[in-house]
Amino acid sequence: MATQHSDSGPAHARISGETALAPATRVHQPIPRLFLITLKPLIDGFDDFLGVWLYTGPPRVLVDVGPAATTPQLLAALERIGIARIDYVLLTHIHIDHAGGLGEIAAAFPEAHVVVHSRGLAHLTDPARLWAGSLKTLGATAEAYGPITAVAEDRLTAADELDHHAIEVVFTPGHAPHHVSYRLDDLLFVGEAGGVCLATGTGKDLMRPATPPQFRLETALRSIDALLALDPCKIAYSHFGLRDDAPALLQAHRDQLLRWQVVVADEAPRHPAGRKAAACLQRLLREDPGLQALARLPAAVQRRETGFLKNSLRGFLGDFEERRTQR
Repeated sequence: MATQHSDSGPAHARISGETALAPATRVHQPIPRLFLITLKPLIDGFDDFLGVWLYTGPPRVLVDVGPAATTPQLLAALERIGIARIDYVLLTHIHIDHAGGLGEIAAAFPEAHVVVHSRGLAHLTDPARLWAGSLKTLGATAEAYGPITAVAEDRLTAADELDHHAIEVVFTPGHAPHHVSYRLDDLLFVGEAGGVCLATGTGKDLMRPATPPQFRLETALRSIDALLALDPCKIAYSHFGLRDDAPALLQAHRDQLLRWQVVVADEAPRHPAGRKAAACLQRLLREDPGLQALARLPAAVQRRETGFLKNSLRGFLGDFEERRTQR
């Protein structure tokens, strides 16, 4: 897991020229006991993209913590809400846009148990390889997110060892091999196991895969099926927001992954290596209903999303080539 193939941002994202702290962090309470804290790194087009969930419980839980650079925003938001204690920090995965601020958050809430996939434990106690991989993969975006700092081993709990009656752990590899989702009450916190679902202000959400390299389609489909089997009511996306129709959205994302598989299998053999991703993207922008709102988004957001789409296609193309060589 040394190299991070994240959906965290294009390697050459435009970094904002701001030097002061970002504007006051937005806090939204969509339902009782649940808050969405919106973090804003100093990167153009990332205003409504990074979300941390606070479930006031009991137990009182943070789902992910965001990057290190936005930790002051998160701490200020928690203080504004009146949070002095956290029982659990539930990490969906260790990519730095989800776990980069963990060292500072763990120090601020020394009673909190940090839950993560067992494959992520070593990378949190010694994050040097994770940070080096993030810099290599994400470039300027990683620098804007900031380096992750180490967490003491005794603060960490492997997800398969968590024993709390109110927290259901669901292993959901796909976006990352170490991805975990969590169910509390009728809330399903999916990280990126259900893809990315963004309100666009156009009356239609943007839905897209988060399938970076090392992606395996069959693994991701099994993870979605595991989430559907829970028959959840509400789905909480890291990117971005709460939706009421969890089964329909999970099924729509499953259908989307299969649609991408068909397009990649059809287009990839027709084009040279340097043109495969572009040809697939052009066709998907025409044919994928989940992507139809992209053209109506602000230019900076379109740049961000286009970078993510290309990265997700690299994951699909890698999966396609592996399947073909195994035939």
